[in-house]
Amino acid sequence: MTTADSTSPSPTSGESTTPARRGFGIDVGGSGIKGGVVDLDTGELVGDRYKLPTPQPATPSAVAQTIAAVVDEFGWTGPLGVTYPGVVTNGIVRTAANVDKKWIGTNARDIFSAGLKGQEVVVLNDADAAGLAEARYGAGQNTAGVVVLLTFGTGIGSAVIHNGILLPNTEFGHLEVGGKEAERRAASSVRDRRGWSYEKWTKQVTKVLIAIENAMCPELFIAGGGISRKADKWVPLLKNRTPVVPATLQNTAGIVGAAMAATRGVTH
Repeated sequence: MTTADSTSPSPTSGESTTPARRGFGIDVGGSGIKGGVVDLDTGELVGDRYKLPTPQPATPSAVAQTIAAVVDEFGWTGPLGVTYPGVVTNGIVRTAANVDKKWIGTNARDIFSAGLKGQEVVVLNDADAAGLAEARYGAGQNTAGVVVLLTFGTGIGSAVIHNGILLPNTEFGHLEVGGKEAERRAASSVRDRRGWSYEKWTKQVTKVLIAIENAMCPELFIAGGGISRKADKWVPLLKNRTPVVPATLQNTAGIVGAAMAATRGVTH
């Protein structure tokens, strides 16, 4: 694999003197930890991404070691962003809904940075990273106002973007909708576990979307998660008011959003 670093090569005679804007992102998932160099002008990966299995148990120190191995594959030495599936404020993990509870209270930013010999690290919620990427380069680009991304998977992750600015750490999956937590009602894992048809499942998704739009009136919903690849089978069945479109960046959204966060000074 071609390695990359945080600086662009010097232009040769006749080439543009404007350096490419590049960042580096790491997306931590339940089964894999993947990363890559991102062209911040286009939102595309520069070369291939690199993925390693998520260690089991996925303790903070074990994850930090795996992150370092991914970064070392590219020789990246500049700032980078890392996603985490929960609430993160000032680098400190606050929730662990679908991961080991030992993460709560840890300073993930410092742990990851130490594993990278002091490199600057920004840690952000994984749905927030995907939302940043989709709003800038994907399904939400050129949409003014409030854009809400929802990732449908084991739970429901959420991101709120207003005119390109992230409102971090929203947890719409934990909203109470009709007496039940939203993600226990409408996560794609619920559909799989209960063997529901798309028609039956989208009735529950519609209830969740209506609860959100009644509270904040977004301009657009973006549906993410693996089930978004089959959006043509279920998005047209939704009955809420706000337009819903599938995410377009798919598996690269977390990497791209993490790289954006590291270079744009996103704070939590």
